[in-house]
Amino acid sequence: MSNGQGLDSAAVRKVGAVFGAKPTQPDPEWERGLAQHLRESQSREELMTLYGRFRSGESSFDYLMRRVLLRALCKSAGNELQVGPNVVLKHPETMEFGDSVFIGAQAMIQGRFDGTCRIGDHVWIGPQAYFDARNLVLEDYVGWGPGAKALGSEHTGDPVDQPIIATPLTIKPVVIGFGADIGTNATILPGVHVGANAIVGAGAVVNHDIPEYAVAVGVPAKVLRSRRTQK
Repeated sequence: MSNGQGLDSAAVRKVGAVFGAKPTQPDPEWERGLAQHLRESQSREELMTLYGRFRSGESSFDYLMRRVLLRALCKSAGNELQVGPNVVLKHPETMEFGDSVFIGAQAMIQGRFDGTCRIGDHVWIGPQAYFDARNLVLEDYVGWGPGAKALGSEHTGDPVDQPIIATPLTIKPVVIGFGADIGTNATILPGVHVGANAIVGAGAVVNHDIPEYAVAVGVPAKVLRSRRTQK
């Protein structure tokens, strides 16, 4: 029987959450020790070269080595970091990852030598995501859909007789609040703060702050309703 929207209700299932509900398990001490040894004995360039050797692999050993090497490279990294194949990080020394962070395949996090990037606990980042992480905060339990993007900087366009790409950059902080969910292929523009537990719909372009618990959709994004009110 159809539900009136072309979807067979018998095919719809509700199952328990896995990633967000799983308690964090501490990484083995030997793994932490290996990361510390590599941090102390290898230069940043040597560590990046090592990371390149394991970047594309899909074996459990590749996943292990990516986790170890990111712990050696980054400002800090928590337990149970999962890094998918072909993830690219620029200036990882400015990045902080909490516990139980998942980074999907082909994601890119573009930092800056003097920037800040903080990704909290239990954050799930979908494949092919992109972050301009010059001044970025993803608070705990953020869900980031595949292909979604955060842009944290823009060219001033001044002086106007210069190519725009040659004009200075303005860096603006982007903050995604606790428990917020960013839909597939959404784009968060510079300076935006998405409030706690808000939902940004798939494909939305967000050019202004979104209140907590809001549902925002469209191009440009508009607040449709509050999750605190009845649907």
